[in-house]
Amino acid sequence: MSTSNVEVNFFDPATNDCPYHAYKTLRDEAPVWLDPRTGMYVITRYEDVRAVVMDTTNFVNQRQASRVATPEMIERQKKIIDLYKEKGWVPAPTLAGRDDPNHKEMRGLFDHAFRPSRIKQLDPVVEGVARELFAKFVDEGQCDWVRAFAVPLPLIVIGVQMGANQEDIWQIKAWTDAWVQRLGMMQTEEEALWSTEMEIEAQHYFQPIFERLRVEPNDTLLSDLVNTVIPEWGRTLTDEELHAEMMADTFVGGSETSTNALSGGIMLLTQHPDQWAKLKSNPDKYVPQLVEEAVRLEGPVQGLFRTAAADVEMHGVTIPKGAIVNIRYAAANRDERHFENPDALDLDRSNSRSQIGFGAGVHFCLGAPLARRELAIGFRAFVDNIDDFELIDPNMSFEYQKNFALRALTSLPIRFTKAT
Repeated sequence: MSTSNVEVNFFDPATNDCPYHAYKTLRDEAPVWLDPRTGMYVITRYEDVRAVVMDTTNFVNQRQASRVATPEMIERQKKIIDLYKEKGWVPAPTLAGRDDPNHKEMRGLFDHAFRPSRIKQLDPVVEGVARELFAKFVDEGQCDWVRAFAVPLPLIVIGVQMGANQEDIWQIKAWTDAWVQRLGMMQTEEEALWSTEMEIEAQHYFQPIFERLRVEPNDTLLSDLVNTVIPEWGRTLTDEELHAEMMADTFVGGSETSTNALSGGIMLLTQHPDQWAKLKSNPDKYVPQLVEEAVRLEGPVQGLFRTAAADVEMHGVTIPKGAIVNIRYAAANRDERHFENPDALDLDRSNSRSQIGFGAGVHFCLGAPLARRELAIGFRAFVDNIDDFELIDPNMSFEYQKNFALRALTSLPIRFTKAT
């Protein structure tokens, strides 16, 4: 199957804001598409994405120096590494950047720290933060939902568990935004170096916390990560490993997905008033469904990466050994081959939970249980506190951060009637 005649540009601002037509084009005409701008092979159908994610033999997480292996990008990556060496710590490979057995050994530590019983214990914390946030704006009858609730709820929750002060959350948000922007592959070299400087600032914020927890452990998730020995390694995580995980798997993984789905779920309800009415009629039944549909439809993580460990043929296209493969979860989650009427928010959808927004297999998102709890509690707080709502500007165009990998709504101004 030839893919050369298919025109899609994920770096175009209009496509970045609404990529779903592009995803459909690729699913229908080029399910394995060689992106001429990045040299990546983009996978978009549900069955294919799931197959790649589950096949850890042919598709590995080993990272290349630069995903886009042009001389310019390789040189940029060298400058970034030099900056880490000069001013901070060179982050070790993250959990998502490792393969078994190394991945499995490190994953055991995170599975212990994020075990379901531990996450369940956080419910009162999440509920308390949700109440505090609503109390700040519910009497005003309007808010920017993204800034007032969707950003701070998960960020405060994970911040407390990572030893940060609550008053520092907007500074931490600035650091994580900078990290996310670099992940998104849409920066100039100057911007990428700025993002690295911001990450190094975060490293210097958290380093004293690591050192304190080694001397005085407590009951936070971070204390577990700092002090638990990985049996197969005979040691705890190094500073370089901890700094990598702080950004990738705790603050970004532990807050960005929830923030983006909380934003996206309420945005979707503005477009589907019939589903809002259904949600209000039986929140116990429909809040869990909204959680899955928000992740499926809005795709907080649009896509991640693998490296082909061997030549692999799919749909008549040979993916050569060493090629970067971009698995587009968000495209798979709107595949009509798996989801009926896939672009609609449907709280009665029978297979919503098969959405693949959290990945699958051994690399299933370790923060998914926490994200689902935060989303369920956040959406339930919305239902309980608000009788009805609408966009302040019904003609507003939804704008998203420029990012190849994640989908983050920048603003959602709403007006509402407070529940009585």
